[in-house]
Amino acid sequence: MPDTITKRRARTGGRAGAASRRGLAVIEQMPWNPPKVIDRPTEPLTEDGVQAIHDGAMRILEEIGIEFLNPEAAEILRKAGCTVDGENVRMGRDMVMEHVAKAPRSFTLTPRNLERQITIGGNNIVFGNVSSPPNYWDLDLGTKVPGTREMCRNLLKLTQYFNCIHFAGGYPVEPVDLHASTRHLDVLFDKLTLTDKVMHAYSLGKERVEDVMEMVRIAGALSHEEFEATPRMYTNINSTSPLKHDFPMLDGWMRLARRGQGLVVTPFTLAGAMAPVTMAGAVAQSLAEALCAIVLAQVIRPGAPCAIGTFTSNVDMKSGAPAFGTPEYMRATQMTGQLARFYGLPMRSSGVCAANVPDGQAMWETSNSLWAAVQSGTNMVYHAAGWLEGGLIASPEKFVMDCEVLQQIQRYMDPVLTATGPDEIAIDAIKSVGNAGHFFGIQHTQDRYATAFYQPFLSDWKNYEGWEAAGGIWTPERAHMIFKEIVASFEEPPMDVAIRDELADFVARRKAEGGAPTDF
Repeated sequence: MPDTITKRRARTGGRAGAASRRGLAVIEQMPWNPPKVIDRPTEPLTEDGVQAIHDGAMRILEEIGIEFLNPEAAEILRKAGCTVDGENVRMGRDMVMEHVAKAPRSFTLTPRNLERQITIGGNNIVFGNVSSPPNYWDLDLGTKVPGTREMCRNLLKLTQYFNCIHFAGGYPVEPVDLHASTRHLDVLFDKLTLTDKVMHAYSLGKERVEDVMEMVRIAGALSHEEFEATPRMYTNINSTSPLKHDFPMLDGWMRLARRGQGLVVTPFTLAGAMAPVTMAGAVAQSLAEALCAIVLAQVIRPGAPCAIGTFTSNVDMKSGAPAFGTPEYMRATQMTGQLARFYGLPMRSSGVCAANVPDGQAMWETSNSLWAAVQSGTNMVYHAAGWLEGGLIASPEKFVMDCEVLQQIQRYMDPVLTATGPDEIAIDAIKSVGNAGHFFGIQHTQDRYATAFYQPFLSDWKNYEGWEAAGGIWTPERAHMIFKEIVASFEEPPMDVAIRDELADFVARRKAEGGAPTDF
């Protein structure tokens, strides 16, 4: 397909930047409006099933234990009443439930633009950009390459541009052209100036975490007291499955907990590899690995805002490669949602796929994972736009294509679609048309036609002849053109010059000091 697309592009001509030169919006997108899930969650487990998985998680914590490779964390838990044997930490279910109950059922994250505040919990669902792939792919390149700062900046521009993306997760692609010791400084400066949405910090050692917290504080023009009064940012940590938490992630977790920032823990439990081959066993293990980190946060700061994440999927038993968007992934996400509600915790899941390019497989696997998020009652969806190759590739075309799906999910959640008042039942309209006319021209239709149905910005609804006459442009190429136009016409969100200068000075000073160590 790439060769065919290249030939079509040559025939139809490059159009990047055309919309900006005309002074028009690149696309007509839906407004900023983080959706609320109005459907009942899908609950595949019976009450007995919920209790069985809960009991499994508790037995793992009581009888087997979790390795805490951070001595400070292990000591905190020992003083709180856990049994600690070297790095192995075991905790009783009564203690677990007592501390998990201290975590709030929902919390808000407030970025520098107060209008971009989001709520994690309840029936709220928010979507974030792809985070952390080391590689990048787009149609111009036609192959995957290591990420650069320019690629990262362009994906951040998409993150800011699309209203259906509600938070800026980790680096949308790892800019490996920046030295690892100072990479976080450059990327956070880009994130804070190119976007005004909720920020994320990687928990990779104290310097990175402390630098990010300080930069977020500066960008928000906040005092230290104001920063700590309410969550302004968050981190996500992953356990090292099976049954381990590493040193740097726990270090960052504890630092953010002390300062009252958002905390998300997401075990990476692949059934058949790092977890039991059965989905119930994999979910039980995932819960145990997550709950013990939440206990740690609550011991440090009771009421610390925490969310439980799921990344439970399966591997391809023929190759050992991770698989995503599978039936097993969907069920594991739904099952974890039931347990998250059982524990009274907000939940995070992901929009993921195993496909290598933005093709049909990429979209059906991602759609499966996104709808599993909706069905499960997920509150925070990571990697909702731009993810390929099991998280090893970020793609701007895939980002744009995913945003079409996210907008459709947002529209699906619009209560207007299920309204049942007299205007919606429309008896008078039906009576006026009777059985011998049509509804196109009547006033009831004319009053509503502009907003009655979802209007896509990427899908092409022409028939084959119309599509062919317009150049026969396939979806990835249309997405590529939109990406190019967004980047060409992008305008940074407003930031006070003095704040920007203070951020730049902080980055320069920390670089002069050497940034962060690259070995732990």
